[in-house]
Amino acid sequence: MADFDVIFVGAGHNSLVCAGYLAKAGFRVGVMERRPVVGGAVVTQEVIPGYQFDLGGSAHILINHTPIVRDLSLEEFGLSYIDLDPLFFAPFPDGERIYVWKDIERTCESIAGVSTEDAESYFKFVTEWRPMAEAMVESFMQVPTPFNVVKSLVFHSKVHKDLLRRLPAILSSYGRLLRKTFVSPRVQAVIGWMAAQSGPPPTERISAPFALWHPMYHHSGVKRPRGGSGMLTQALARMIASHGGTFATSTAVDQIIVESGRAVGVRTVDGESYSAKRAVVSGAHIHTTLQLLEGQIGSTRAASARRAKVGNGFGMMVRFAVSELPDYSSTGQAEFEDHGPEHRALQFICPDLEYLERAYVDFTAGRPSTDPALIAMTFSAVDRTLAPPGKHVLFLWGQYFPYELATGESWDDIGDRVADRMLAKLAEYAPNVASSVVGRLVQTPVWLERELGMLRGNVMHLEMSVNQMFMLRPSLRMSNYRGPAKGLYLTGASMHPGGGIMGAAGRNAAAVLLHDLDCGPRFMGW
Repeated sequence: MADFDVIFVGAGHNSLVCAGYLAKAGFRVGVMERRPVVGGAVVTQEVIPGYQFDLGGSAHILINHTPIVRDLSLEEFGLSYIDLDPLFFAPFPDGERIYVWKDIERTCESIAGVSTEDAESYFKFVTEWRPMAEAMVESFMQVPTPFNVVKSLVFHSKVHKDLLRRLPAILSSYGRLLRKTFVSPRVQAVIGWMAAQSGPPPTERISAPFALWHPMYHHSGVKRPRGGSGMLTQALARMIASHGGTFATSTAVDQIIVESGRAVGVRTVDGESYSAKRAVVSGAHIHTTLQLLEGQIGSTRAASARRAKVGNGFGMMVRFAVSELPDYSSTGQAEFEDHGPEHRALQFICPDLEYLERAYVDFTAGRPSTDPALIAMTFSAVDRTLAPPGKHVLFLWGQYFPYELATGESWDDIGDRVADRMLAKLAEYAPNVASSVVGRLVQTPVWLERELGMLRGNVMHLEMSVNQMFMLRPSLRMSNYRGPAKGLYLTGASMHPGGGIMGAAGRNAAAVLLHDLDCGPRFMGW
């Protein structure tokens, strides 16, 4: 590898998005990745022969609110999305079920089977809070300066007129908001469990915005790249390579080189050094990035970022190769010949908010949740490339699971036992899954740290609490995507707007870097 205009540390999807815009603008980019494949946590691999497992994020929702796929012409590089509808499916122990479709009226018809009052309340909730949700999308696609945040969230044309009236709801917990809005605990749980995906429990103060995002699911829907989640990052890599970009996999960076206060290159664990003529961009965890700068920068600028709270993890995943799809029918006999609508959806196991709150109590006590809330995903029902003929994949995400256990036990010792418990919980709703397993991959919080670089197993990098969002992510002095040394830029889930497959942090970082390089907005598709 020769020298570059811009070197990227880490090849997660935000790094690749940023690199894509820089490469499109004509800069020679080099991407260093410690793992043998690019993509970070957005990777799909054949872990069990014949079965394609995602290693990180699976459902593509947030990126559909951005222009990234269009800006970078990713469909020309092999990215093909499959629309999933229904979006969510929630079965309950007595056989009742709720489907959330992209179409709001169809969703209300499903909710009416549980509560006619809540069907009306749901339509009102989605339509009344949609402007607020749209404002959040707008704020995510900008550098989180005080001006931008206020402009997006306070003076948005459809928000500011009744903001004062809505402020108490916005500043409350999502548990309280949903209990005040809906009568049925089951309707509350469907929205609340999706809100919990960023980590905060239903009781956390000022967490209501996680539920207020819900109207946007009816706008963007849920999608899947054909061939697996990693097809997004593979398309990004091909796009970057087509513009002259270079990748070095199995190449771990152990130092970002700083000279006279400016980042000028990187050194790898093999002792090789590479120079960056214009900038270095780190897509690694902010704490990992600061370690790569150790001893080369003053402590003042980085001090607040060092205090950014990682937390104690919060979830884990088990990937299953299975012989059949989950059967949620109350009779125990499949109601589908090929697959049912529930298998296209994200399948929620969370009967009420109290259930989720009990799972969080276990977590705060430092123990795996006895009764975890779950999301089951069976994408092979719509994408037959993921499993052999007649077979399927089943991905099972659960909360809450602490990285550090109060008992002092090791996740390497208890991981299989906890995975068994997660499958047993799903089997209470779909009994056939217990005997359908062909093989599995258990991704404990420690596995997520060890393999994917997610410190303490936090898939969001840093906790998604209000004091670590917008201008405070990862700190007030670095929330503008500029690092603690000149010429160093930051992206990834440690930055605004946080975790999830969105790419906004990569796009925003690219906008800042191109601005600093006097390229202006013309290369951003604006």
